[in-house]
Amino acid sequence: MRKYLLPLSIAVITIIILSRLFYLQIMDDTYIKKSENNALKIVYEYPERGYVFDRNGKLLIANQPSYDIMVIPREVVDIDTLALCDLLQVPIEDFKIKLEKARKYSPRLPSIFLPQLSKAEYAAFQEKIRHFNGFYIQKRSLRDYQVSSGANIFGYIRQVTEGNIKKNPYYRPGDLIGIQGIEQEYENILRGEKGVKYIQRDRFNREIGSFKNGIYDTLAKKGEDITLTIDSDLQAYGELLMQNKRGGIVAIEPKTGEILALVNAPSYDPNLLVGRDRSKNYTALYNDSLAKPLYNRVLSGEYSPGSPFKMMTALIGLQEGVITPGTTFPCNGGFFYGRGAWMGCHDHGSWNVYEATAKSCNTYFAQTYKRVIEKYNSPKEGIDAWHKHLQSFGLGQFLGYDLPEGRKGHIPNSEYYDRWYPNGGWRSTTTISNSIGQGEISMTPMQLANTFAAVANKGYYYTPHIIKNIEHHEIDPKFTTKHVTTIDPEHFDVIIKGMNEVFHTGTGRGVAVAELEMGGKTGTVENFTRINGKRHQLTDHSVFVAFAPVEDPQIVIAVFIENGYWGSRWAAPISSLMLQKYLLEEVVRKDLETRMVNGSLQNEYDKVLQLYNNTPKANK
Repeated sequence: MRKYLLPLSIAVITIIILSRLFYLQIMDDTYIKKSENNALKIVYEYPERGYVFDRNGKLLIANQPSYDIMVIPREVVDIDTLALCDLLQVPIEDFKIKLEKARKYSPRLPSIFLPQLSKAEYAAFQEKIRHFNGFYIQKRSLRDYQVSSGANIFGYIRQVTEGNIKKNPYYRPGDLIGIQGIEQEYENILRGEKGVKYIQRDRFNREIGSFKNGIYDTLAKKGEDITLTIDSDLQAYGELLMQNKRGGIVAIEPKTGEILALVNAPSYDPNLLVGRDRSKNYTALYNDSLAKPLYNRVLSGEYSPGSPFKMMTALIGLQEGVITPGTTFPCNGGFFYGRGAWMGCHDHGSWNVYEATAKSCNTYFAQTYKRVIEKYNSPKEGIDAWHKHLQSFGLGQFLGYDLPEGRKGHIPNSEYYDRWYPNGGWRSTTTISNSIGQGEISMTPMQLANTFAAVANKGYYYTPHIIKNIEHHEIDPKFTTKHVTTIDPEHFDVIIKGMNEVFHTGTGRGVAVAELEMGGKTGTVENFTRINGKRHQLTDHSVFVAFAPVEDPQIVIAVFIENGYWGSRWAAPISSLMLQKYLLEEVVRKDLETRMVNGSLQNEYDKVLQLYNNTPKANK
């Protein structure tokens, strides 16, 4: 038996090797297709990206044809370089640099030589292309924006980087990829699938037909269309109102979490980042370090929320049982705490929570906050109980919306204060500024809007999202999952009633409309900056949150205006106008509209620039 073992083993191994060789060479062409095979030419067909519509079916983003000149370096032989450079208006030195860069990538594979030709340039080159071996035209599609608003929502597309290619083998040099906004968030859905053709060539490098009769060829598949939750008319109106101002507007449908408008100011026309001038325009936007049009303030700007946060203080006080709707605190123009410390207030009287909400009484909410913290055995327990309630509104954490940018704000807890006061000694009065939305609290405008969506819903919210429908797909179930706060529903009625009173006798009465019952809250937020290590106080920020109709809220809005003085001066009128536009489908208060559209805060921003310029630089 042993004498047959060796021959049998050799025979089995030989059969295995021959079978594998047969499979690789005859049956499987994977490695042939992937290699830089001289006998194959690979031609890609690029799909159109998916179209984008608003919630009402209005087309926002379509496509337009684009033509790139591609080069295969090893095939660039016997051409009139000067004629080519003259035709394409490319300096000879640039020609050499571009060709060398392509050769370094691969002498046999195509690279982009000149991207995004105009129709005239394409026609001129197409007519003479036969004279320039190694060059050919690759058709692609670029975005064609149907609106001039919403740039911060859309994002843009650009050529992939080496990092993109290393991270995802789908991409090749010259491919386009979504950056920021929905273009990035929904890239895999919008981009479609490239088609590919394998063309056989003979030993003279002549094309002789499809490889294997085209059995490996695939057709390009168009990207799938998506529908956004955005109301494009409301978005455009918000951007009109925010011209010559800095800040943002967030509008949410509270019962669904659908984002109706997401206005970032200043903004820019999305068409600036399309075509041959994209790089130049992007550089100009990027280098504007003062206005920062590329900085998404509504998602990444972290600000003290100011007086709107008082509603959180009241709700926590009601839930913790330290106040009732009838609890009153006397106010003599402010609140004393600590060793002679003083929190000023602009009212005198004795108010309950409903009245304190309408009048925005600092004393009332400071007293409430103090009672919440001191209800527990230690300030640590008290601040952590307070922190837990706020977390249930989505504060101090990423909300999980479907846009790639954002910050989580800050809601301090006991660990935070222990780091600042390692020897102990901090108490309710140490952190009393939290009661009125100042102190160590910061929120993004998106978080502010979402918080009041939960107030309008009397205790629940849905994760804010910008996608309404995806062709052939279901949207992420997290956007239809209800989040319930730690505040019982019955506690919201008195707060909503007080916010409605703001428009009758409070700080919002100047922007009220008879046709619409609204609830709202003004905010005036202290504004500081640090220049060369020195702290400077600037003009306060203007804040307003609102929802309407009060009896059945259909929209919640948060407006934040940098350096906008007090809340009623800029943010409140803009909020009222946005609510009128959406719910009444017309603007009733034309006086407010004229003032907001024509109004500018540029003089305030010029003051900040002047301060930077006049502040001596610190010695190195």
